[in-house]
Amino acid sequence: MAAALHVEKPAQPQLAKHDSSILDLAFAMDCTGSMGSYIESATQNIRAIVEEIVTSEKSDIHLALVEYRDHPPQENTFVIRVHDFTGSVKEMKGWLEQCEASGGGDTPEAVADALHGVLKLSWRPEATKICVLISDAPPHGLDPNCGDGFPDGDPSGIDPIKTVRDMAEKQITLYCVGVEPPIVPYRDFFMTLAYLTGGQYVPMVNAKLLAQVIIGGVREEISLERLMKDAEEDIQKEMAQAEADGINEEEITARVNRLLVTKNLRVKQMENLGGATSSAAKELYSKCVDMSELRSRYKPEPVPEPVYHSRMATRASYRRGAGLMDKVKTDCAGGDDANSEEEAPAFAPVAAPAAPITEMTYDLREDEAVSMAQTERIVQRMRYKK
Repeated sequence: MAAALHVEKPAQPQLAKHDSSILDLAFAMDCTGSMGSYIESATQNIRAIVEEIVTSEKSDIHLALVEYRDHPPQENTFVIRVHDFTGSVKEMKGWLEQCEASGGGDTPEAVADALHGVLKLSWRPEATKICVLISDAPPHGLDPNCGDGFPDGDPSGIDPIKTVRDMAEKQITLYCVGVEPPIVPYRDFFMTLAYLTGGQYVPMVNAKLLAQVIIGGVREEISLERLMKDAEEDIQKEMAQAEADGINEEEITARVNRLLVTKNLRVKQMENLGGATSSAAKELYSKCVDMSELRSRYKPEPVPEPVYHSRMATRASYRRGAGLMDKVKTDCAGGDDANSEEEAPAFAPVAAPAAPITEMTYDLREDEAVSMAQTERIVQRMRYKK
């Protein structure tokens, strides 16, 4: 097992064992030609990312990296390169420095192989397990109209839907960072992957914000993991009773949310406007047993016009303007997002000359009631708890 991670941080008292978080954080990164700015951002910020998490969450972190490109003849360098978990930030930084954005061939890339490589990493059983997948292209076998050199699926035979369900079984939470706009036609697919593991899809239009997303997402996940451990028995009882009553998924989530709110449990929340899971991902694609079934049902989204935002508009109006409503429910219990115009000010599309969406941030709120979106993710993950 790799040694504990050593980073410079402010002096603090010796921590009791139960005060620290054991965290395994893996990156699956598209290393084809269009991804240079994201590789550079990860390389420049990896030490700051780790130091922030260690200092704020008192974490023992191990890091891993899976680089991926594509299969021959589309790409002749490598399909994936796997760097298993290390406790050394210097080693991780060295791996990133060796990454080079090059090649790629057709539009799809070896996403399936990358996810399988992540699944096979040396995850510590007791750790909070998070994978950050950074991508701007779909897997093979999803969209026959995108110039796919392997339209029947990944030539390795790996099925990304089955692989992600295996990740969920191992309690690996997947964050899909989708580089927009190129990923937009396949956004529902990546939302589905994240949803199946109880994770999040995060739209990304500015590589400089990658560090903020990683820090915010990891800190939110650690807080959810702590909540689940503290309230696991009560959540399982509530879910079992709800299922015995024969109620639908939405009402199960609402019941668990009421339980958590009544217990006054508090968590961290990263603002993730535009990342709300679509109804297609939740109600259709996540029910598919494999990639073949999903492909037969999948409808790529059109790339939208550029979106502008203002901090003086609501989250609901942002989603409507960005074409993301699609029956998405509000994070607040008891209402539809389309009617929830009294939410706190957030980004939303407005007429020019508002600032472009590239200025969006992913602010982390430190002490919040558990939202419906978070509860939905908790319920999804609890289903895989042994």
